[in-house]
Parts: sequence; C-alpha cells; structure tokens
Amino acid sequence: MLSRRFFLQALGAAGTIPALPRGVRAALPVLEAGASRVQIAPEGYSDTALWTFNGSFPGPELRFAQGERFAWRVENRLETPTAVHWHGIRIDNAMDGVPGVTQDPILPGTGFDYDFVLPDAGTYWYHSHAQSVEQVERGLYGALVVEETDPPEVDADITLVIDDIRLGDDAQIIPDFDNMHDRSHAGRIGNVILTNGRPQAEYQVRQHDRLRLRLINASNARIFELGLYGLAGWIVALDGMPLAEPEAALDTLTLAPAQRMDLIVDVTGEDEAFLLHFDRTGGYAQASFRIGSGTRARREPPAALPPNPDFPIDLANAVPQRVLMEGGAMRGLSEAMHLGEVLTGRQLAEKGLFWALNGQVGRDMLPLLEVPRGQSVRLGIVNDTAFPHAMHLHGMHFAEVLPDSTLGPLRDTILLAQGETKELAFAAHNPGDWLFHCHMLGHHAAGMGTFIRVTG
Repeated sequence: MLSRRFFLQALGAAGTIPALPRGVRAALPVLEAGASRVQIAPEGYSDTALWTFNGSFPGPELRFAQGERFAWRVENRLETPTAVHWHGIRIDNAMDGVPGVTQDPILPGTGFDYDFVLPDAGTYWYHSHAQSVEQVERGLYGALVVEETDPPEVDADITLVIDDIRLGDDAQIIPDFDNMHDRSHAGRIGNVILTNGRPQAEYQVRQHDRLRLRLINASNARIFELGLYGLAGWIVALDGMPLAEPEAALDTLTLAPAQRMDLIVDVTGEDEAFLLHFDRTGGYAQASFRIGSGTRARREPPAALPPNPDFPIDLANAVPQRVLMEGGAMRGLSEAMHLGEVLTGRQLAEKGLFWALNGQVGRDMLPLLEVPRGQSVRLGIVNDTAFPHAMHLHGMHFAEVLPDSTLGPLRDTILLAQGETKELAFAAHNPGDWLFHCHMLGHHAAGMGTFIRVTG
C-alpha cells in the first residue's frame, strides 16, 4: 500500500536568456518531450514509464521576471504529435500552443519555437494540448512562474504542483485513456496523489517563517479540497492574478483542475505543519513541513501583490452570450450538432462524445461568439449536467459577475457545480481565436469545447 502522508521536494528554477553582443544569435534553450522513467511508487515497486519534458516529472520549473521575453524551443522525441500551451499567460495567439487552432502539431522528430513576452507576474503552468487526457497524465506539464519586480518578503517561495495519477499494481499508468465511463462521468480520477511528482518529501522550516506557497492543480479531473494545519495565512492571487486585498485562508480551499492559488502563510505550529487535502475518508498531508525553533515574532499581515496590467470590463455595454452545458451520464444528449451534422445521442456516444455547449458537440468551424478587440463580453453559463466542470478561457482573464453586479477576482478557470449558473465578464483585448473549454480533460475530448474569436 502507498502511504497516505505525502511529502514534497523543491524543484530547481530555470535560468533566463543571457544578453549577447549585437548580431549574435543564441541557440534557444530546449524543452524536450520524450520518454523517461521515474520512481513514483515506494521502494520495492518498479519505476513508472512516463512522457516528460527534459526527463523531469513534472517538467522543469521555469522562472522569469515580469516583462521578460520567453524564447524556448520545444522538441518532440515522442512517437506521437504534441504541442505546448502556456496556461494563463495573456499571450500572442500564434504562441498559444493549440493544434488545429493556433499552430500545426509538433510532429515526431521536429520542433517549434515559442517566443513571447511575459506581461503578467504570477503562477502559471505549461502542459501538452495534444491528446491532453493521455499526454498530461503521462507527465507532460510543469510550472511557469513570473516573478514580480517588487515581490513580497518571504523566507521561502515554494511551488506545489498537485496531481493524481492512475497506476496499476505494477506501478505503471493504466492506459484506459478512452474510458467511456470517465468521458461521460467525472473524468479521469487517479488513485495516487502526488505533489511535484512524488508521493513522499518534506520541507524544513522554522516557527514564524513566512512562506509563499504557489499551488497548481495539474490533475486531469480531480477537484482538490485543501486546508492548512500549523500554517495561517492569506490568499494573495488566483490564477496568477493578484487580489485587490489579501483574503484570510480559512476552512477549505477549493482548487479545480488547471486553477492556481498563491498563499502567503506563517508557520504557527510547534513541531510540524501540513498542507492537507480532504476526501470522503478524512484529511491527508499533501505537503509536510518539519518545524525547527525560531527566534522571530510573527509578522504583520502582508500587503497586496502589485497589480498586473488592467483591461477594464465595461459591464454596461458588454455583449451578452448564453452558454448551456449539456450531456454526460444521467442527463445524456438526445441529439446535437457535430461537425455540421445532427447526430443522435447514441451516434455521439459511439464516437465517445457526450457533452455539448449550446447544442454543439466539439469545436465547430464557427465561433461561439465573435467580437471586435476592446469589446466587453458577458457569458451567462448554465451547468445543466450532473457533474462539475472547470471552464477555461485561453488568452484572457475574466471575472465573475456577483449578485450585486460587482466583479469578483480575475481568473482564467472557473468551477461550476452541478446545476449551477454563473455569469462571467471579460474585456476582449487579445485578438485571435481562443479556446473556451472544460479542463476536466476527458470532458473536453468528449465534446465540451468551443472558441471565441476576437477581431482587429
């Protein structure tokens, strides 16, 4: 049996691009997608065959300064096409990494140069956007951190990439990626919980140390319910975007697939502290902190992080668009459009397609909505299914419209529970075709995805 108490090891940070004399072109640093083996299960079990970037699981943590240029080459050493999406970065459309929308897939033995500016500080991540149910599960993802020019004062800045993975008794990934039950129900849920790719590791801290915890949910479909023990602190950013004011981190912290949360926490325990995850059987350690003696007193609450560039949302003149989420088990589709043809629910199920947005299964040739650059948009989303969905918008951040018509914090991924209705608003400031899809990756593969076109 694998231990239910999980520990954590820090990942190294990647360097930045050095300046060169004028006229000299440097070879780009490389992220190489390839096969590797990593020891995930405890001693006595086999290592696990994975697909990784640069042989690391997760891929190497990439750290840059806000406003810096990101220029890396992705080389494909797999036997299947791939591509990389830079999740949460407000990026040029051609660099978004979506095969069939913004680029051709990166074929085996070839590469693609990604080159863009990092406009926003915050916690982001990168992952395969080709056959994502399989490629992300096999390990093609990593953290991307953009540091503020004036960062908060902390004793440690720690990235925690949390995930689950579905392993068999031989410690190998169970390759049922087209599992119809997963596609039509809650998605691919793993049976082993990981933090930074490992089930066991820990940190050494001192009492009253102040830590920045960057949480990234890289799972296929698991919604993590998290809590703090021996740690007290504040939420300072969601999906990379700073909150206007830090919010006390109380009770349960919900992190849906693809979402991120930045916490600043003080070590208040005496011997040990934990980031916990909760399930139906109790609470278990996601990360462990062994506490040594300290001499300092607890500090004052932190100030807000510096704001990122703002694109004001004009609610009064926003274009409305209704989005109805349908399908899945228990509330299956009777019929829907797919590739310009009306198909019955049975015909769709035979193709492994179970979900629809506004009666459309999968991305069509026409966008959900087309608006000019600078136009504000209001999306009214109804989850008329029996399952939760984490809806992600590429290229831009949105805010939830609250009942009093004020706006919540900016996000790029939002969770809608069964039967829930939410209204989102955003300024369409970034030209291009931008995916809007469920980040329960099996749901996207089974039809829950469309795109929004921003012209001009």
